[in-house]
Amino acid sequence: MGRVFVIDLDGRFYGCRYCNTPLALPHNILSRNFNCSQGRAYLFSKVVNITLGPPVERMMISGLHTVEDIFCCSCGQLLGWKYVLAYEKNETYKEGKFVLERWTIVDNIEEELELNLDAQAGSQGSQGDSQADSQAGSSDTENA
Repeated sequence: MGRVFVIDLDGRFYGCRYCNTPLALPHNILSRNFNCSQGRAYLFSKVVNITLGPPVERMMISGLHTVEDIFCCSCGQLLGWKYVLAYEKNETYKEGKFVLERWTIVDNIEEELELNLDAQAGSQGSQGDSQADSQAGSSDTENA
């Protein structure tokens, strides 16, 4: 197989849940109203760091489509599919677009928020502890 080169995405991005490889930027989301067998899914105009499976015809809720499964280029996890061909006219807007199943991706902004909240809680906890220690120390000395 060869060496895998991963494209880095700056700023907020959606990444693989299993290895956090960057996959797509939020401004490339066309729709958040897609569903799959496992739940919610997002339709993207552009996705990076993927490999595609062979084209297969698959019956979807919206009709028959030719699709290619999408795999993470780093860990090989199945992430969703790419629409290659739609057989119904009102579905042709999906051709060339990518669907990432929501449970297979993470939004790195959530992780950044968790890290910031943990850091804030840690600094507030240490300030509160030092204030409590100084108050406890002063009351101990007053009682002595």
